[in-house]
Amino acid sequence: MRVGIFLSAQFDPDTDPSAGLAAITEQAVLADRLGFDTVYLGHHYLAHSAFLQPLQLAGYLAHATERVRIGFGVLLAPLHNPIALAEELATLDVLSGGRITVGLGAGYRKRECAAFGVEWGDRIRRLREYVPLLRALWAGEKVTAEGSWGKVENAHLALRPVQAGGPPLWIGAFADPAIKRAARLDAPWLMGPEGGEEAIAERLALYRDELRAHGHSLDRAYPMSREACVAPTTEGAVALVRPHLERQYSGYKSWDTAQGIDVDRYIAEDCLVGDPARVVERIRGLERVHGITHLSLRLQFMGMPHDQAMAQIRRFGEEVLPHVG
Repeated sequence: MRVGIFLSAQFDPDTDPSAGLAAITEQAVLADRLGFDTVYLGHHYLAHSAFLQPLQLAGYLAHATERVRIGFGVLLAPLHNPIALAEELATLDVLSGGRITVGLGAGYRKRECAAFGVEWGDRIRRLREYVPLLRALWAGEKVTAEGSWGKVENAHLALRPVQAGGPPLWIGAFADPAIKRAARLDAPWLMGPEGGEEAIAERLALYRDELRAHGHSLDRAYPMSREACVAPTTEGAVALVRPHLERQYSGYKSWDTAQGIDVDRYIAEDCLVGDPARVVERIRGLERVHGITHLSLRLQFMGMPHDQAMAQIRRFGEEVLPHVG
């Protein structure tokens, strides 16, 4: 199991962004030193929080770290031109020495699409078009293509990524049609941070059935995002993380989602929250029962004090990671 952490690179608007950047960097450096596989970054525009944009931040963190991979979980691809995206991600792969993993998503906020002149329905079409375009350009092929994003004839990249064929491409998805789309694109599906054991099994079965239907191999990465917290006791872990999850998901509700969540059920069934032994067993179960290969764990939340976030990363790295990594 390859375990990484999701960095909440967003801050209260009245927070000094330089201090926030310093804290995020210190967390990434600690994750690098403790042996985490990847640090993941999110992506939004016009957020209610002060949101550090991930393409620039990835380059900054690549310079600050030595070994850990830099991942996007996820990058809102349809809001970018695919040629610019190919060049910028190839640049990041060079800057990082081949340590980039690219999760792509269609996005769920109409406000973002409207701001970039992207029709709501077109974001799905763009995502479908971008994946083969990125792969072809990174492989050194000449590409002729046209879409709502623009047009190219015999385009190729003189700048090539360090990783052969380019950075790994994953597709983030929640709904069944989007999960099947990831399979049709022959891309690993990055599972979101909600859903208990039954939902995980059902969605993975749907994804794997669609892979088989299109002749794609089942031998691939199976990444998953989860909210997590570890403490000496499960009760202590729940008490520590509960207020942060309440705030986080009330924020998501105000962004555009139609419904909130039952936080207590969510912590008990969907999250990796507990004492080290409990968290280790649940992670082993995800690998053994469902074949999960990569975990992106949010151990640090917007509004969580920096010393508390560092303690979470350190405890997880010292008391959980050696037993699952």
